[in-house]
Amino acid sequence: MASNASPHASALKAVLFDRDGTLVVDVPYNGDPQKVRPFPGARKVLDELRRRGLATGVLSNQSGIARGILTPDEVDSVNARVEDLLGPFDVWEVCPHGDGDGCGCRKPAPGMIRSACSRLGIDASEAAFIGDIGTDMEAARAAGARGVLVPTALTRDEEVAAASEVAVDLEQAVALLLRGPA
Repeated sequence: MASNASPHASALKAVLFDRDGTLVVDVPYNGDPQKVRPFPGARKVLDELRRRGLATGVLSNQSGIARGILTPDEVDSVNARVEDLLGPFDVWEVCPHGDGDGCGCRKPAPGMIRSACSRLGIDASEAAFIGDIGTDMEAARAAGARGVLVPTALTRDEEVAAASEVAVDLEQAVALLLRGPA
């Protein structure tokens, strides 16, 4: 392929998702699995990706651990409930750090995307990341993955304006990805 090719020209092999506000309704610092509520259509979209042989994963900032609001076990219990409701994921990445910790995994840093792709045995250019806020899109861009923003009521207008691809819901986001490179 020519050197001026899109960085997203590789075939899609994995779709990674932000957890809160993207796959499930955001409950701030949720440590209770019973409060997990998937967004409408999330299971259908994930089942379609799996049917097509694409890997799926969840990447989630969980600063409540660093702040002492949540324990790692509580986060694991919530993640297990997400998996119970939405099916098996090929990879999970959780950043337990706070804003000021300077880690390389907390979005908008690309660490979780790079780690997930490494664990899946793919290049970041073969992955897409779907999220609901600007830091999700910044992480995708920094990692070299394709990013699709699915805004919620909490997504700021400037985050929508800055996103290279925007979808109204998960179904439309995945349809964009399955159509091929932007």
